[in-house]
Amino acid sequence: MRDVLTGIPGTLEVRDLAIARKGKALLDVPYLCLDGPGPTLILGPNGAGKSLLLRCLHGLISPDHGRVCQDGIVLNADHKARQGMVFQSPVLLRRSVAANLDFVLKRQSIPRAMRKQRIAALLSEGGLEGKARQSARSLSGGEAQRLAILRALALEPETLFLDEPTSALDPGATQVIERMVLRASAKGVRIVMVTHDIGQARRLASDIVMMQAGRVVEHGAAGQVLDAPESAESRRYLAGGLVT
Repeated sequence: MRDVLTGIPGTLEVRDLAIARKGKALLDVPYLCLDGPGPTLILGPNGAGKSLLLRCLHGLISPDHGRVCQDGIVLNADHKARQGMVFQSPVLLRRSVAANLDFVLKRQSIPRAMRKQRIAALLSEGGLEGKARQSARSLSGGEAQRLAILRALALEPETLFLDEPTSALDPGATQVIERMVLRASAKGVRIVMVTHDIGQARRLASDIVMMQAGRVVEHGAAGQVLDAPESAESRRYLAGGLVT
């Protein structure tokens, strides 16, 4: 639950988290604690387990062993209701841009007049004011990702998980998404985001979780991990070396 004095979401904690398939460990995280105010970015090579960890944190995947806790309580339906998630490839409804936003707000029994005000504010936030009546499926890649993020933010989540939201976007579209992420974080939303882009991590991250082979090899303040990493795995990855 968000701290009413600081506006910072409560502690998100992983203990003894493990997932294996066919005898291969896909995730092995004895401990991880996210409790800071700024965006957490998860870095690592392909197959490191970044997206898998993100899905466990959101409760989309149940681990073989271990648990995810919010404020010391095992993640439950109430916690998940205060979270949002946006995938690498956004899934939009076959309706207008505004109707995509209205759909999630209506499910929360928000009155029509309030929904209209909230939708207008969200469209402005994402720079989509002129596309309210346009089919969501006709948006460009960057616009579609913006709408997906706005839809997740519409319910004012405490935590927002983002799985490589800019991986297929050009620099201009990426910049717009990054500004949205920073504004959401400044409003007190905990951002936990997967990326391969080290430059993006420098621009956005307050802290960084570095992963390799399903393990967290380093977690710390962004400046520390990026400029003076302690683990050999982090040093190789950040130097552009082959990580196996």
